Amino acid sequence: MTTSVPAAHETAAAAAHAAGRRRRIALAVVLTAAFMDLVDATIVNIAIPSIQRDTGATFSAVQWVTAGYALAFALGLITGGRLGDIHGRKKLFLLGMGGFTLASALCGFAAGPEMLVGARVLQGAMAALMVPQVLAIIHVTFPAHERGKAFGMFGAVIGLGAVCGPLIGALLTEGNLLGLQWRPIFLINLPVGIAGILLGRRFLTESRAPRALRVDLIGTALATAGLLMLLYPLTQGRESGWPLWGFVSMAASPLVLAVFVRYERAKARKDGSPLVELPLFKVRTFAAGAGVQLTFGVVSGLFFLVWTLHMQLGLGWGPLHAGLTGVPFSLACSAAAGVSVQRLVPRFGRKVLQAGALIMLSGALVYLWEAGRYGTALESWQLVPAMLLMGAGMGLIVAPITDTAISEVPAEHSGSASGIFNTTGQLGMALGLGLSSVAFFGVVGDTGQPGGAGAGAADALRTSFVDATTHALWWVCGGLVLVFGLLFLLPRRIRAQEAAERAEPAAPEGGAGPEQRQPALVS
Repeated sequence: MTTSVPAAHETAAAAAHAAGRRRRIALAVVLTAAFMDLVDATIVNIAIPSIQRDTGATFSAVQWVTAGYALAFALGLITGGRLGDIHGRKKLFLLGMGGFTLASALCGFAAGPEMLVGARVLQGAMAALMVPQVLAIIHVTFPAHERGKAFGMFGAVIGLGAVCGPLIGALLTEGNLLGLQWRPIFLINLPVGIAGILLGRRFLTESRAPRALRVDLIGTALATAGLLMLLYPLTQGRESGWPLWGFVSMAASPLVLAVFVRYERAKARKDGSPLVELPLFKVRTFAAGAGVQLTFGVVSGLFFLVWTLHMQLGLGWGPLHAGLTGVPFSLACSAAAGVSVQRLVPRFGRKVLQAGALIMLSGALVYLWEAGRYGTALESWQLVPAMLLMGAGMGLIVAPITDTAISEVPAEHSGSASGIFNTTGQLGMALGLGLSSVAFFGVVGDTGQPGGAGAGAADALRTSFVDATTHALWWVCGGLVLVFGLLFLLPRRIRAQEAAERAEPAAPEGGAGPEQRQPALVS
């Protein structure tokens, strides 16, 4: 009897150690998946000039390489989350990770721009199956007293991905491993994804929602059709000479989206499982916050693409040079995001977000002035003030915006609100990338296409990219002014109790928490 007690204690300690080890490995797997998704969304922009040179991609194809991923990701987020609730989060996570790895291989071995665009769309769709499960798996895997630390590690990994993504892309592209040029930015996902699948099968725990909502396939189809009717002609129209069918399609897009809204209302009355809970938009702060998120997504999508092309095609910098130039932006954004959530917003409320919009606007104006004054002679060190201002301003907005916008949403609907909110941001980025046809590529003209200019016209070509950058930056400034105005519709402060309730990230329906899908910090 006396020896059985220590033996029982040893057995219990061994079991607890094994369970803790299992949880740590499971956390490493899902955090790796989140890191893969964020990095893959950020490293592509830095490789766009290399992709264009190697594949002969047109400007519209270049836009679809980035916009296709964002659009597929956005449209699949809520559906992916619900599928995990219904069929099992582990199953959908592994399916998404496997599909993401396969799509990465297709991207890396793409024979032409059409195949690359298709693979990127598939990659975004698979990310929409994988990413929504991450927070839910963390939530069910860890006991309450360990979740805070796990979610803290999640936030750290997301911040690390935002900072490291552009540099990883620059190193892989400029390193030209095995003569593959830009392709390693996708192929690097293969060993990581395979390891994640093998470990996930063994160490992840299956879970389902006790009362899962149904999948709304018709609503998803209507939303996809309406958005494609707007984005496809907006992206392709310039290269096609702005044909009549494009204007007809864009004019019909709101009608299809109106049908989507009508169907969603009927779906809510029928079974309570619409793709989008429209009553949430009756909450003024949520509607205003969604407007801010959409507009800020447009600004981000446009700016990051323009910034990349300005540095590499306008200024003639290599990928590593451009990536290092973006480091002050990423560091300032990460630092400001942490300070805003922990110290500033609890004390000053929405004024912090408004200050962020003004600081980012001032950075855009500094960038605009420098690009106009120095032209193609602009140096990296001259961009540092603009990068610090824009990064700090973005950090003050992106970190607290979700909690601020959903602060007056009833607690039982906060998961759906967060999922819709993140979807809105991704849709905004896709729209911003589409608008670059007008704001940027329309100024560059056909001379920027592969083979569109001779060697003797290189200086004129670079000048055209600089002119297009200054033109697009005015659009960015206008968008930031609109963001600043919309922020007045948000509550002055988040009530302390609500902030405390949301301090631990929930596993929102159809998407990540506010930290997970920040605008891509690309360079």
